[in-house]
Amino acid sequence: METKEILLALRKQHQLTQDELAEKLFVTRQAVSRWEAGETVPNTETLKLLSSLFDVSINTLLGSPRALICQCCGMPLEDTIISKEPDGTFNENYCKWCYADGQFVYHNMDDLLDYLEQHMSNEQWSAQEVRAYFKEQLAKLDYWSGKQP
Repeated sequence: METKEILLALRKQHQLTQDELAEKLFVTRQAVSRWEAGETVPNTETLKLLSSLFDVSINTLLGSPRALICQCCGMPLEDTIISKEPDGTFNENYCKWCYADGQFVYHNMDDLLDYLEQHMSNEQWSAQEVRAYFKEQLAKLDYWSGKQP
């Protein structure tokens, strides 16, 4: 879906008129109309307000142009599991289990590997196989490679 379709769907889902949405965002009704017609796209600050108002990520508002994964554990990110900053804004770099209330949960890779080994090993994957696989994968993520966003 394109941004215009997403904005229209979210506005209707929240049972808001264009006037009501415009008032909440401190813009004109015409601006909302232009977004929904695809003539323009909200600016960055307005996207932040829309994200907060509709409780969706900016990535979602923009039509999910990039696949998001947690830069700590590698889990694919959807709006329901994206972490939030203490002020309620989305942090699209981490899941809510790795980054909670503005704090990182895992400070060393071994703690995360212990958790993954315990919860993901099964008849098909031994604990050692799980640990080896994730150790290799985690090292590629920004959090563990030292390139924290």
